[in-house]
Amino acid sequence: MAVSGHESPIGRAQDELFAPDVSAREKYQALIVGRPGLAALVQYELVTMVAQSMPGAAGLALRKALYPLLLGACGRNVVFGQHVVLRHPHRIRIGDNVVVDDNCLLDAKGGEGGGITIGNGVFIGRNTILSCKNGSIAIADGANVGFNCEIFSASRVSVGRETLIAAYCYLVGGDHVHTDPSLPILHQSRSSRGVHVGEGAWLGAGATVLDGVSIGDGAIVGAGAVVRGDVPARAVAAGVPARVIGSREGQAIGGVEA
Repeated sequence: MAVSGHESPIGRAQDELFAPDVSAREKYQALIVGRPGLAALVQYELVTMVAQSMPGAAGLALRKALYPLLLGACGRNVVFGQHVVLRHPHRIRIGDNVVVDDNCLLDAKGGEGGGITIGNGVFIGRNTILSCKNGSIAIADGANVGFNCEIFSASRVSVGRETLIAAYCYLVGGDHVHTDPSLPILHQSRSSRGVHVGEGAWLGAGATVLDGVSIGDGAIVGAGAVVRGDVPARAVAAGVPARVIGSREGQAIGGVEA
């Protein structure tokens, strides 16, 4: 899958938080709730106040019942752990039989892009962050995202079916323009070509996938690798920067030829 790019200004949270002539409520609502109107704000506050921090089985039951009221779509048997935070939840769509573990952040902020889409049977590990900045994140059916991962998208990041992303991985669907040496990087624009991880791939613990990279179906990326270029289907890549060191073609996996 090819990735294509665009550039956009960098929006800083502190600029929005301290913007003059905008009330505190309006700033909060723009950053967190994502929809105008007092009704949307009250609904968000009531759901999070009642359910977000509630421990034990009671908390699981409350979040299962109440979080779907905020989401763009939510399927059956979705488990939300304690302290799961939703930002712009109307731009988040979740399938059936999904687990979002404790302390995760699903941030679909932005008025562009497709927000966050999580397919059926997906597991999102504890402390993981899915963050859009006017982009989209799509995690296909059966994927497993480990603990303490971050998936960032300023355009589009997609993770294929049955893909395994181990703990502490970072998918970086954006970059900073730095062509003007007289300006701080923060004052220049952001570019994004997106990231694609194919079906049945495996990213080892601590792997980083940089903007513009496409990883093919069934590929393996070694632990701690920094991936700057495309990885072909069924290839094995490792190192900093990552390079292809082998292939899974013809490899016996569970008694079946790959």
